[in-house]
Amino acid sequence: MEYRFFDPAAKTDVSQGNLPHWEQLNAFYFITWRMADSMPKAALERWEKERDSWLRARGIDPSIEDWHRVFEILPDADRQEFHQLFTARWNALLDEGHGECVLRRRDLGEVVESSLRYFDGERYDLEAFVVMPNHVHVLAGVSGRGEMKKHCRNWKNFTAMQINKALGREGQFWQWESFDHLVRTPASLEKFREYILNNPIKARLKEGEYRVWAKPK
Repeated sequence: MEYRFFDPAAKTDVSQGNLPHWEQLNAFYFITWRMADSMPKAALERWEKERDSWLRARGIDPSIEDWHRVFEILPDADRQEFHQLFTARWNALLDEGHGECVLRRRDLGEVVESSLRYFDGERYDLEAFVVMPNHVHVLAGVSGRGEMKKHCRNWKNFTAMQINKALGREGQFWQWESFDHLVRTPASLEKFREYILNNPIKARLKEGEYRVWAKPK
């Protein structure tokens, strides 16, 4: 399958929860999901308030479904500033290791890895992934409309069931909503790949506390 990078002129399916979700046909995505207890409530509320204020200052209403469409046509400098102020900070909060961080356990991390690998090369094509103690990053090419969210939902549902069973508990394991980003360029694809590979090092994790993989070049 030949995958494409984000095309502003192409048909884009947009859905909205607390975060916007954009999908295009046969595209690369950087996807993140996290454990339900991985983000302190006060820090999350402060992050959202500051993000929304930043967007409104540039004429973007964060409450509308497709605010990200307007965001994408901002000047490059503004978009880079947004990612430095908010995307990088979001990831830094995750790397602080809040919550139980049960994915440090090798057997539970392997549950997530096995789920990601199961249909690799058949329903999607993995470029890289990392299973951190309280969150997961995946870089993948996905074909078909609506397939990215479907795969993400399947990964989360299956792994939550298996991990809860192993822990002898029930209830919410993952945060309901995931973060996903359409990859814009080959350079961005490489940047996300490097981020995934370096994430355990940046978070100062020990061998065995994470699962990481990237497709050989």
